[in-house]
Amino acid sequence: MTAGTADTAEPAGGTPGPQDPAARRREQRGWYFYDFACSVYSTSVLTVFLGPYLTSVAKAAADPDGFVHPLGIPVRAGSLFAYSVSASLVLAIVLMPVVGAAADRTGRKKPLLAVAAYTGATATAAMFFLDGHRYLLGAFLLIVANAATAVAMMLYNAYLPQIAEPDERDDVSSRGWAFGYTSGALVLVLNLVLYSGHDSFGLSESEAVRICLASAGVWWGVFTVIPLRRLRDRKVAPGSRGAPVGSGWRQLRATLADMRRHPLTLSFLLAYLVYNDGVQTVISQASVYGSEELGLGQSTLITAVLLVQVLAVAGALAMGRLARVYGAKRTILGSLAVWTLILVAGYFLPAGSPVFFYVLAAAIGLVLGGSQALSRSLFSHLVPRGKEAEYFSAYEMSDRGLSWLGPLVFGLAYQLTGSYRDAIISLVVFFVVGSVLLARVPVERAVAAAGNPVPERI
Repeated sequence: MTAGTADTAEPAGGTPGPQDPAARRREQRGWYFYDFACSVYSTSVLTVFLGPYLTSVAKAAADPDGFVHPLGIPVRAGSLFAYSVSASLVLAIVLMPVVGAAADRTGRKKPLLAVAAYTGATATAAMFFLDGHRYLLGAFLLIVANAATAVAMMLYNAYLPQIAEPDERDDVSSRGWAFGYTSGALVLVLNLVLYSGHDSFGLSESEAVRICLASAGVWWGVFTVIPLRRLRDRKVAPGSRGAPVGSGWRQLRATLADMRRHPLTLSFLLAYLVYNDGVQTVISQASVYGSEELGLGQSTLITAVLLVQVLAVAGALAMGRLARVYGAKRTILGSLAVWTLILVAGYFLPAGSPVFFYVLAAAIGLVLGGSQALSRSLFSHLVPRGKEAEYFSAYEMSDRGLSWLGPLVFGLAYQLTGSYRDAIISLVVFFVVGSVLLARVPVERAVAAAGNPVPERI
């Protein structure tokens, strides 16, 4: 393993990747494979299998009133998964600024990426042992794996401005997302074959689920070897070492204080926080909407997730090409308009009609990967050199650590109206407000203010 060493010395100051185009492309290909490695966790573990399975384990261990008692605290068994995800995000918020500052101060992102990735992969593989009444083990492994995912993705994203020239970043970012969605779809197909035919394989349903969970961790660990072999650490120039490493909250305050010196970068981050909350909430609540409001079965919902994964590959690549013609900002704004139309169509979707639900899933797939990939590449232009990991820690927190706003609006809308249709349409506000905020960001001026070269089209 070469996680702790740089293949060759790079110029100081966080300059973009190797000047030799062949060497740069080789490093980019290695970078793609981290998305290929870790995306199976999000798809198979978080989206499909772990929530229902951990809830069933907790219910099996619950008292007659339906409560479990971790650390003596009464928790309704059905809430354990949600609380564990929330706890993991709190842990990630504390860790990401510290790790990001350490990466920028030392220039050694790769060993930190290795630690985060293999911590998450090991925790995920250990979910094989989640059986019987071991709900505490499941909650602990989920917290560790989810926090490690966030930290590793922050470090992974921070490589983008170093391995790609400004005019390449939309394409490179989009290809990374496409690699991730490809692996997510492939492993999900294999897992669904195992799960649906567990009897023919001589497995119980529980054993099949635990193998699916563990296989995601093994996949993650195996394919992480490729980026660790190909990515390079950069030397850090004296005087550009970023903020000192302190406690999580102190470092976060230091990062935000530094970002106030770049108000246009902060403006983009605010716009991203708003519209990405809408994106994440649609993804997380779509299955609830499909099952509770539309009366669709579990097989339909799982197949829809697979459809999203497959089409997200094509969508990410297609939107990367559109960005070359129209610029990343305009392409993202166009995708947000499509997201708004998806919500309006979802509001009028007839119950008991899987065909229309599949059409909606297809539309989501086509804009999901592209809107996320282009947001990442656009932000990479707005990051001052030498502060990549630190700034991407704030970006990753916008993606993961503050994703409670959308579900809160969704939940309040349902609580006040008793209608999931009203709840889903309430999310339009995130895309409308996010579009307005993004439209007001002068991205060319923002890139120049961050001290970076302005691409010909952005």
